[in-house]
Amino acid sequence: MGIERPFWRAIAVFRVASLLYAAVLMAQHRGYAEPLTGWLVIGVMALWTAAAIFAYSVEALRRWPLLVLDLLVAVACLLASPYAQGAQQPGEDTMPVPATWIAGPVLAWAVHGGRRLGTVAAAVVAAADLWLRIHGPDAPVLINGAVLLFMTGVVVGHVARLAKRAEERMQRAVEMEAAQRERDRLARDVHDSVLQVLALARRRGQELGGEAAELGRLAGQQESALRSLFIRPASPLPAGVADLRALLMRYGSDYVTISTPATPLALPGAVAEQTAAAVGAALDNVRAHCGAAARAWVFAESGEGTVTVSVRDEGPGIPAGRLEEAAAAGRLGVSQSIRGRVEGLGGRVSITSVPGEGTEIELTVPA
Repeated sequence: MGIERPFWRAIAVFRVASLLYAAVLMAQHRGYAEPLTGWLVIGVMALWTAAAIFAYSVEALRRWPLLVLDLLVAVACLLASPYAQGAQQPGEDTMPVPATWIAGPVLAWAVHGGRRLGTVAAAVVAAADLWLRIHGPDAPVLINGAVLLFMTGVVVGHVARLAKRAEERMQRAVEMEAAQRERDRLARDVHDSVLQVLALARRRGQELGGEAAELGRLAGQQESALRSLFIRPASPLPAGVADLRALLMRYGSDYVTISTPATPLALPGAVAEQTAAAVGAALDNVRAHCGAAARAWVFAESGEGTVTVSVRDEGPGIPAGRLEEAAAAGRLGVSQSIRGRVEGLGGRVSITSVPGEGTEIELTVPA
């Protein structure tokens, strides 16, 4: 992944810097007791530093063989320290020949596999370092180096894993955004062309009757099917959130036209279900009072923190006082199934009816 490249470059810089530090220590101690052996170890470290920097720069080579070999080389150079240093004076605290260079594999394991693998590599190197100190001259056994190695493996591994996850999420977000933009573009193009033609064919076919009516019915079915392709979100919605468009489209038929935006109408799941149920109750009223073949239109849109759905028909309208009479008689279709549901969600219902010109019920719920 791209996010790993800065980590590998930083490790390469660390390897070179720690190699130079080990060489300076070697020069300060005049090659220790065995200069030839000491400088031979430094030479092996230099060769492996160059090889490791190149190998880790190639993504295909960042596999277990390279990681294991890296760790083995570091441990071997560490265990060769006594042969170069010879016997030290009791109480003298002398760093091993590789010095801080042995932390390179720990960093590599941490970046590759996270804090767990970083801890494993730190444990291996720390065990070798402690073994040298325990079996060395009579000097205090210091665990500072082991603690620092463990901290390095855990912290760097954790940060590297967080960076990888952040990159993956960013990549998914970019892909979903691109897919949604393309989907919206196609929806606009289809709506402005194909869907308009299908709607016109359905309407004209019903007006002409006969065989044209059957063609109009088929055109209406294809219009509903095509609209449903564009209401499915390009990416899953968060848990507990639903797209109201999908719930409304199930009411579409030859006699019910559903019009929704190209983008999701995201609502809490319970709110979306109750709103769709209220729309279903309104359509039931249309069939009950206007006939099974009555035409109805459902239009949904989003506003400032709200979602509004309107249900319109071309029936005879609602006479004045009819809704109050129905509620008093115990018929609660409008007062409970529609108004009660929406107001229970914190929304509002507006009913506009003109005798002979139809009825429009407008439902507004908070988003």
